[in-house]
Amino acid sequence: MPNPFFKNTGPYKLNYLLDLTNLNKLENDDTINDIKDLNLADKQDITFFHSKKYIEIAKSTKASYCITSENLKSYLPKTCKSIISKKILLNTAQITKIFYPDSVTDDFDATVISIYETDFKEKVKHGKNVLIGENVKIGKNCLIGHNSILEKNVTLGDNCSIGSNVIIRNTIIKNRVHILDGCVIGKKGFGFFPENPSNFRFPQIGVVIIEDNAEIGCGSTIDRGSLSNTIIGKNTFLDNQIHIAHNVKIGENCIIAGQVGFAGSSQLGNNVMIGGQAGISGHLKVGNNVQIGGGSGVIKNIPDNSKVMGYPAKDLKKFIKENK
Repeated sequence: MPNPFFKNTGPYKLNYLLDLTNLNKLENDDTINDIKDLNLADKQDITFFHSKKYIEIAKSTKASYCITSENLKSYLPKTCKSIISKKILLNTAQITKIFYPDSVTDDFDATVISIYETDFKEKVKHGKNVLIGENVKIGKNCLIGHNSILEKNVTLGDNCSIGSNVIIRNTIIKNRVHILDGCVIGKKGFGFFPENPSNFRFPQIGVVIIEDNAEIGCGSTIDRGSLSNTIIGKNTFLDNQIHIAHNVKIGENCIIAGQVGFAGSSQLGNNVMIGGQAGISGHLKVGNNVQIGGGSGVIKNIPDNSKVMGYPAKDLKKFIKENK
């Protein structure tokens, strides 16, 4: 379900995109419908491949074209033509901005109106100063606290509770989800590339999806995805002041203590427990049934059923032995 809230301004001719990004034109000037990640890309789409971590996904991509390097192009299927770049992520961001120019900035939503001016005024139990934006849907038996804003492109399922001073946009929330006070959900992630004379922002065209029975603690921030979505699994509970970066995918039945931070595109399995103030680096995979001690720094993949602690995070028994 990519990009349900952002308008695709394409299709565009391939060489038009390459010319605007200072990439070498190709002989075939095909029509390109969209830009997507390796997993979601289809025929007539363009994608990108920048790290060996994604070799297996790259081998089966359905994209017609891929921005990549000389060292990685051999892993692509024959149906996917390579576009060689020395600045893969920057060029990907530039092309994404062409397709989705409205996804770069996140200014306040000028479409919001008081809930008293909407059909929700009688259907939703709400506090004072609640504002609602365009394309907002709210299910049955929902609560919204004081001074909260559901900006444009928000869907709430049934029996959800939104606390006070919460801001949500570009987010799909399923049933029986609790969002506690002070959360910010669905804003753009922290993605940019140094490009003189200023930094180039990576457009964030994904959404946040929060599955059934999840709870998000006070003051937490969940960024929407860039080219894919940020996902919080069923029955997962986040403590206060947790940061979830773009494209992070957290499995079901996870328990994450306060002040944990996730860098972009990391994935957690099911039944993961993480102690307070731990940090998870980007583009990592944490398996099922993993326990991570408080204050740990995870900088590499962790297999299923592991217990780790420390920086860098290592097997718990080894950590205890070394720190007696």
